[in-house]
Amino acid sequence: MKLVFLGTPAFAVPSLECLLEAGHQVQAVYTQPDRPSGRGQTLTASPVKRCAAARGLPVRQPERIRRPEIVEELRALAPEAMVVVGYGQIIPQAIIDIPPLGIVNVHASLLPKYRGAAPVQWAIACGETVTGVTTMRIDAGLDTGDILLARETPIGPEETAVELAERLARLGADLLVETLAGLRDGTVRPRKQDNAQASHAPLLRKEDGLIDWNLTARQIFNRVRGFQPWPGAFTNFRGSRLRLWRCRVAETEARGAPGSLAASGRRLFAACGENTCLELLEVQVEGGKRMSAEAFLNGCHLSENERCSG
Repeated sequence: MKLVFLGTPAFAVPSLECLLEAGHQVQAVYTQPDRPSGRGQTLTASPVKRCAAARGLPVRQPERIRRPEIVEELRALAPEAMVVVGYGQIIPQAIIDIPPLGIVNVHASLLPKYRGAAPVQWAIACGETVTGVTTMRIDAGLDTGDILLARETPIGPEETAVELAERLARLGADLLVETLAGLRDGTVRPRKQDNAQASHAPLLRKEDGLIDWNLTARQIFNRVRGFQPWPGAFTNFRGSRLRLWRCRVAETEARGAPGSLAASGRRLFAACGENTCLELLEVQVEGGKRMSAEAFLNGCHLSENERCSG
């Protein structure tokens, strides 16, 4: 099948690779322009651009996909279908109307749940135990198009957003190939989403990572897992930011008000809401390196009634 692929992040790379392995003709790859990255702010190509270049595919990087000359460029390619996986720009109706089989999107949730930019992160942060991937036809709304196929998968009890995204990327790539085959032979039947069941996963903000210690230990644990690698889960301790990398829900009840820290042997515990308790396993003091709770205790010498704050 003649295709145009639009994608940017690492999540999209397995989809592009699977399309090529399945024998599809990817006429061009559209991805976001190179962006400054790292401390040196060096211009860096997207993961999709690097993959496409390695495969010898034509790469386009328009600042705005909706510009008339880009629309005409896409129309001239005459693709049978287009594929969008985390492209990063809204697709205008003029482009949606180009391919006869439509524009297929791979979305990392079981739509209509978790529409939006961060479905993996919010699913974990909200305590979901099951998620999945959905292929849908793009329309003018935000993840509101007709569902084509969906696949469900459990979320591991300690799985982070990074780990889950890697699994969903592979699952979504396989589902994409299956979806395109079904569209070609007419066996995939689009179905409308139930808007009454919709939930949203908005773009994450830095402040989403600030821990509210009045939440239960389970809720905080889920946010620590869900908000990796960015914005992370962090709190204020002794006037500096303290990031939580790994933790687990403790079986003991909390000692002290929410946010209170206590050491037991070489283990570190934080009091949370509803008398629940979180054991901190790996933390990072602002400006320092990730360290075990034991190393943190060796360096900070906790006194009584010390608390973290939001």
